Amino acid sequence: MQYEAATPDEYMNMIPEERKAPMAKLRSVILKNLPKGFEEGMNYKMIGYYVPHSKYPDGYHCDPKLPLPFMNIASQKNFVAVYHMGMYAKKELYDWFVSEYPKHCKYKLDMGKSCIRFKRIDDIPYELIGELTGKMSVKEWIDIYELNVKR
Repeated sequence: MQYEAATPDEYMNMIPEERKAPMAKLRSVILKNLPKGFEEGMNYKMIGYYVPHSKYPDGYHCDPKLPLPFMNIASQKNFVAVYHMGMYAKKELYDWFVSEYPKHCKYKLDMGKSCIRFKRIDDIPYELIGELTGKMSVKEWIDIYELNVKR
């Protein structure tokens, strides 16, 4: 589902009632663990965490007017999603997450390249998402991004 929200708070007010508490907790965990230099805002009609233009003026190569995306969270039709571009770009981080996930969650991992889907919102591994959030600095993300985009 896409919401026409201008701010993360507005987004939170628009999502279904049963998703508000889990999304608020997810947002709180991410903000608590988000490395210095990333910012929260709206990105691709989701709550986004990104490198602002003040730190990376080039912006996102697909649309330089947008800041460089890093993570997003969203309340989709049938699940809550966490998107982490660092896992898509750094295999070691992806491998770490996949190996850690069963230690935190009793259900099978439902994941695409950078999208983690939680269909059971009562079983979101908040601690693991917090740890994942803090594993990559702004500098490391920019370096990985530039290495992969400027080939």
